[in-house]
Amino acid sequence: MVKTRNLFISHSWSYRDAYDGLCGLLNAAAYFSYRNYSVPSDDPIHNAQNQRLLRAAIQRQMTPCHVVVIIAGVYATYSKWINEEISLAKSGFLYAKPVLAITPWGAQRISAEVRQAADLVVGWNTNSIVQGIRTLSP
Repeated sequence: MVKTRNLFISHSWSYRDAYDGLCGLLNAAAYFSYRNYSVPSDDPIHNAQNQRLLRAAIQRQMTPCHVVVIIAGVYATYSKWINEEISLAKSGFLYAKPVLAITPWGAQRISAEVRQAADLVVGWNTNSIVQGIRTLSP
């Protein structure tokens, strides 16, 4: 029986193609099952009245997750909310959530903030990503 991993995939809606590509890799992975707790672009969570409420809503989304997955493009350095999600993963729960950073396809560099927060950094290929998730959520 394949264990289902609960994932929060942190991403920027400005780079939706990378998010969709990652979900495509995970969906196609053999002998791998996951539940996606990411915040979709049409989720009412985006209409939170203030940043405190938005942060609380994201924290609720993360609560059941085994791993926080971050597409670690350099753009992540400049994303306030990706950095907030890292902060939540590391200190928003009784036990820190492990962070898996994925180097985007063809990227030469990744965000220094994401690299520092990551428990593991893997390349953009299905086997590495799935193995990374399994390593961080045995």
